[in-house]
Amino acid sequence: MQSGISASAELVSQFNTLLSTPSHFGLIVTIANEQLTPLHLLTSPSPSTSFDSNVSSLLTPHIKPNEALYLILRRHSSSPALAAVTYVPDSAPVRQKMLFAATRLTLVRELGSEHFRETIFATTPKELSPAGFEKHDAHVAQDAPLTEEERSLGEVKRAEQEAGSGTGTREIHLSKSMSMPVAEDALAGLKDLASGGRGFVMLKINPASEVVELVPSSAKPATIPELVGAISAEEPRFTFFRFEHEHGGVESAPVLFFYTCPTTAGTKSIKYRMMYPLMKRAVVEAAKREAGLEVEKKFEVEDVEEITERGVLEDLHPKVEKKAAFSRPKRPGR
Repeated sequence: MQSGISASAELVSQFNTLLSTPSHFGLIVTIANEQLTPLHLLTSPSPSTSFDSNVSSLLTPHIKPNEALYLILRRHSSSPALAAVTYVPDSAPVRQKMLFAATRLTLVRELGSEHFRETIFATTPKELSPAGFEKHDAHVAQDAPLTEEERSLGEVKRAEQEAGSGTGTREIHLSKSMSMPVAEDALAGLKDLASGGRGFVMLKINPASEVVELVPSSAKPATIPELVGAISAEEPRFTFFRFEHEHGGVESAPVLFFYTCPTTAGTKSIKYRMMYPLMKRAVVEAAKREAGLEVEKKFEVEDVEEITERGVLEDLHPKVEKKAAFSRPKRPGR
């Protein structure tokens, strides 16, 4: 999913300079004022200097443990020669992490995907060392050859990547360029919720296969506090809940969607957690398209404790302010 941020004219200009000048090794990019903006154009001492040497001398000094960056690097001798690296360290501010993860595909598309051979997601400075790039290449070599678009968007999923799930998987095509794999039991649960057979469905993303899966649960929450107790406080979750309640003498049962992404130390790596903000809209869209599930209200919080019945009711039934009629002031002496 894209964030609405676009490339600045200055970035496009410096990117063209990088393309046309072999002595330039890379370009460091950030997000500022709602635009992708260049920070540093890295120049190699010599066109014959190795990639590893350039990484050590030119790139490493700019990598900080708490600041997200985009790195456009000249990695290959033949076209397409560039690699787009998204660096999102665990200790970066949460909002910055979300923004950089949501915009990483925009960077490539804005500058022209034909110029990039690969995209890389890194969360530690170690991954951006010569040894880290070597490890990345070894991992990629084990995978079946895919186009970068297929790898980035997750359009091709291999069955052997599905960790521990005995259910089938279906590719939900959301657009010409975006599809999302969803486990069959997850779709069945959403359909059951839509038909009134159940009142609660919780989903997660398998970190190995990026498949949206059903979270097995024996909970049957009927109230918001019971729902809070059923949602994981340590890992991100997508939760659909039919909230049966009475307000103003009228009974209703709207379906609510909760996206929770805890920030506690016990959560999994940021690379795994970044999948959730990118897929949340797709999950709601798939629920509507494939299961006929209409969501009335969506809630996004970091910690599940932020969900309260009072807050949910205020969002569902906002108070209408009544303006008092103008009252003419009394005359003095009366």
